[in-house]
Amino acid sequence: MHDLVSLGIIFILLLVLMARRVPLYLSMALGIFLGFVLFRLNFREIGEILRKGALSRSTLYLVLAFYSITFLQKMLEKRNHLQLAEHSLTRLFGSRRINATLAPFTIGLLPSVGAVLIARPIVDNAAGDSLTIEERCFVTSFYRHISEAFLPTYATIILAIELSGVSMPGFVFAMLPVVFLLFFLGFVFYVRKIPKTKSLEGVNKKEEVKNLFISLWAIGASIVLILSLGIPVHYAVIPVILLSILVNGFSFEELRPMVLSAFETKLILTTFAIMIFKEMLVFTGVIDQLPELFQSFPLHPVIIFGLIFFLGSILAGTQAMVAMMLPVVTTSLGSHLGLLVFIMSMTFIASQVSITHICLGVICEDYGLPFTSLVRKTLPVMISFIFLSSAYSYLLYLLF
Repeated sequence: MHDLVSLGIIFILLLVLMARRVPLYLSMALGIFLGFVLFRLNFREIGEILRKGALSRSTLYLVLAFYSITFLQKMLEKRNHLQLAEHSLTRLFGSRRINATLAPFTIGLLPSVGAVLIARPIVDNAAGDSLTIEERCFVTSFYRHISEAFLPTYATIILAIELSGVSMPGFVFAMLPVVFLLFFLGFVFYVRKIPKTKSLEGVNKKEEVKNLFISLWAIGASIVLILSLGIPVHYAVIPVILLSILVNGFSFEELRPMVLSAFETKLILTTFAIMIFKEMLVFTGVIDQLPELFQSFPLHPVIIFGLIFFLGSILAGTQAMVAMMLPVVTTSLGSHLGLLVFIMSMTFIASQVSITHICLGVICEDYGLPFTSLVRKTLPVMISFIFLSSAYSYLLYLLF
């Protein structure tokens, strides 16, 4: 019981620190230090935890994955490839509805806060007066973020797969119906109000398809390699980077600043802190005691964890909740595809109303709207999504 109380104290500390906007890596570091004290670990045990957490293959692979993806992102930004993709989509399909959905989604392939600002004028132009300013704000933010629900180009997804033990191809393919559901719900509640077409004349479609390929081949190739070969992320992305250097004619002077700028210190420190925290929980054996504890609760553990991830993601952010709670879930309920789809669906939809999600603040500020207006427009989509994605996750659990 002492260990469980200690674990509860650590989680409360982490939530308080993150509610006060303390960086995740620093919050996790303080939680680790408190754990060393509460679990009464000696110097030898602490050294073993630090060594395994910081230098394990899993940790180093995560660092390499984040670095390689960030480097590729810098290259895409340098050549303005996602802006070119958006322009090609607009001219290729000539559909206002497609412009308002696929263009922000495509821009969302870039893990950047500024991407939501690139998407805004596209949605505004496509929607015109058919959507209110609040609805345009929602559509811009919502469709730009759908890729964060499933693509292994995002840190939270990579981290969740590593901590859960579920295969990356299995997770990504299992999430495709969830992605379709997100597109569908956004359409039903808002996008269908936009007139169907906006005709464009004199479009060279072959040229636009070519531009679309030029813009997206690097991201597409990385994802295909990851999913088809089942290899670690950096093994897939690094060859694509090398090929992109040749294809896009990058000079040494262009690449040199990217070598350092792609090393995002906070993300790397957060990765080390998360993996050390996980190793501490495993080493002390405290999470092995949780299944018995949850059996005494009146609600099913899956529902309890779903509520924890949903509310925690609103307050502390998705990456923080995945870091803190996913090892607990895996130990308590096992590693299962349907369970991970359920957890990640809850964290994603919660992130769309999270006060810690910086993109939401940025887009609300850009539109000149209060945060509550975006939340109001998200609520009907969120409620529908929770019920439908939960049913789908349960079906996956039964089938697999």
